[in-house]
Amino acid sequence: MDALYPRLLVTRFAECFGFYRAIIPPLTGAALVKGTPEGPYANWDVADQTLLVLYDRSAMAATLGTTGLPVRPAAPAQDTAMLVFRVDDVDAALGLCLRHGGTLAAPAADRPEWGPNLRSAHLRDPDGHLVELQSY
Repeated sequence: MDALYPRLLVTRFAECFGFYRAIIPPLTGAALVKGTPEGPYANWDVADQTLLVLYDRSAMAATLGTTGLPVRPAAPAQDTAMLVFRVDDVDAALGLCLRHGGTLAAPAADRPEWGPNLRSAHLRDPDGHLVELQSY
């Protein structure tokens, strides 16, 4: 049984699929189990446990009957959630993510106030979700 895993609701499914298909295997060792760029669903697993799922936002809205509601608060707005990946090399992982469609939010930096030897960087996936890369 899968424990807890994130399911990202995305508007730009094909772009997000390409981004996560490129970064998830080298960063986590997870493999794509199901899904194509056409959507509406994709999941990556590691050791038979789900790591991440993408789901088309409009498909979820149709299920919930919320298609007439706004997609997001007007920008700019503070983030409400973030994906965090622990990686061996923050700078290399950030480079990988940026090459595959991520957008820099905060450059790699040492963050001793967060923990001994902690280094992190922040970026956004093609749909705008905040992603943190960290090592410690």
